[in-house]
Amino acid sequence: MKKAIFPGSFDPITLGHFDIIKRGVSLFDEIVVAIGVNAEKKYMFSLDERKKFIEEAFKDEPKVRVITYEGLTIDLCQKEKANFILRGLRNPADFEFEKAIAHTNRRLSKIETVFLLTASKTSYISSSIVRDVIRNGGDYTVLVPDSVKVN
Repeated sequence: MKKAIFPGSFDPITLGHFDIIKRGVSLFDEIVVAIGVNAEKKYMFSLDERKKFIEEAFKDEPKVRVITYEGLTIDLCQKEKANFILRGLRNPADFEFEKAIAHTNRRLSKIETVFLLTASKTSYISSSIVRDVIRNGGDYTVLVPDSVKVN
């Protein structure tokens, strides 16, 4: 079974994340969307909200499961018996950052990282941009799946 972990903070999930997961479903038997918990970070959305947004977005996709975790992603991969980490790349800066992490993960384990390029129509979207649009009262709905709702 080919199982991939798709880690991130997903604060909130964007259409770019959604696209990577949807495309990854054709490559893997299961994708575990793993919401990382970092006590040092200030989140706009609670862990429960972020999990709900993703579960709702993929409620009709049995190959997608959503969990939360703390610690190293490679430790989670071992616990979940996943051989792959799935990551999306928007631009050259993402590539350089993700390449260093992938090399480190490969050095510390046998986990392979699979990169998918984001679709050109979503490559400009990041969670931080979405949060900024929300904070300033803009129309965030064009940047996220329908499951993302701001109270």
